[in-house]
Amino acid sequence: MTGYRRNFIAGGSFFFTVNLAQRRLRLLTENIAELRTAFGETRRRHPFTIDAMVVLPDHLHALWTMPEGDADFATRWRLIKATFSRRLPQGERISDSRAAKGERGIWQRRYWEHTICDENDFARHVDYIHINPVKHGLVTRVGDWPHSTFHRMVERGIYPEDWAGDVSGDGSGFGERPQE
Repeated sequence: MTGYRRNFIAGGSFFFTVNLAQRRLRLLTENIAELRTAFGETRRRHPFTIDAMVVLPDHLHALWTMPEGDADFATRWRLIKATFSRRLPQGERISDSRAAKGERGIWQRRYWEHTICDENDFARHVDYIHINPVKHGLVTRVGDWPHSTFHRMVERGIYPEDWAGDVSGDGSGFGERPQE
């Protein structure tokens, strides 16, 4: 078995990409209430801060900060995925290996994780999260995508309402801070 390495830093901030197993499905946005419930139940039992997040039809991006002394984001993702999956009717395609383990076929088993290094890295990942619906061609304006913390950040004065403008095309390069 492959040994996956995770950078567990207590109290750290982490960027995640989490995908559905079948990327053509729209389960996350079609079942947004169930996803919110899964996050809420998990956060009540295992607190963490959602610094930024966007939910797209088949994947999500999130930036979390863990509580002091706690680095266990893996348990939180396991609980979120399991809670969401239990709230959906069965019927998805399940591989033989998943069936043998009694698993559902909703989520990819793994997820992408990046440890945030500094304030610039944090800001670039927050921007990436918020521009993502534009990059995927789901909207032409960041503010038009409803499943995003962008709206909360506009209310708090962190972003202007028209941040990144009106983008036609693929949106590549728009709204993101350059790497330093």
